[in-house]
Amino acid sequence: QVQLVESGGGLVQAGGSLRLSCAASGGTFSRKAMGWFRQAPGKAREFVAAISWSGVSTYYADSVKGRFAIARDNTKNTMYLQMNSLKPEDTAVYYCAENRHEWGRVGVAEPDFGSWGQGTQVTVSS
Repeated sequence: QVQLVESGGGLVQAGGSLRLSCAASGGTFSRKAMGWFRQAPGKAREFVAAISWSGVSTYYADSVKGRFAIARDNTKNTMYLQMNSLKPEDTAVYYCAENRHEWGRVGVAEPDFGSWGQGTQVTVSS
């Protein structure tokens, strides 16, 4: 069973940057697409970004396109989310997630992902 551990969250001023990391262990990280989701207080969890198992294909929610960048290093079993030009509305708990199937297509919906991290808090002050 894979374990996913997020890190890198924190408090930042609007316009600032943060880089989140998601370290995977105990699974087949390099064979699975991965994704980032977030959940703001009182709101449903929403898709942020996803990346194919090879790292070649990436997908973003419209709200973060052009500001966030997803990447992965399969030699380190780690995925990243570089967040630039942060806005107060980016405040949320950020979760990394692993696709259910090896070599599968990149999903952007929660049912596509079978394993989740515990989340890391990102707070953007205005």
